[in-house]
Amino acid sequence: MNSFDFPLFADENIHPDVVDFLRESGFDITSIAERGEFGVTDEYVLLKASEEGRAVLTHGSDFGGLALFGAQFVGIIYLRPGHIRPEFTKQTLKAIFERDLEVNPPFILVAERRAFGKVKIRIRQF
Repeated sequence: MNSFDFPLFADENIHPDVVDFLRESGFDITSIAERGEFGVTDEYVLLKASEEGRAVLTHGSDFGGLALFGAQFVGIIYLRPGHIRPEFTKQTLKAIFERDLEVNPPFILVAERRAFGKVKIRIRQF
């Protein structure tokens, strides 16, 4: 299964333009911001995403720790570095789309954008 065959749940640190970009690209995505649930805990985000069968899309590193300590989750897509400019994040996502990734839940996918636009992807399956 391609890593983006999962419905997504955007953390509040994901820019609304990125959410719109993903939706326009055909992805099933919802966000904390669209629900008006600002300031909720990472545990809450992970729980809601899991209940809805969604992978969390985030710039926050805390989700990995929650997963390692036994929280239930479908997937975590951690985009590094976090960036205020949505175009930067969109370019990172486009680099992920170009790859034929096979993942099965539960998983953590870390995409790190490096110098010259190179994106390093690591996947851990549980």
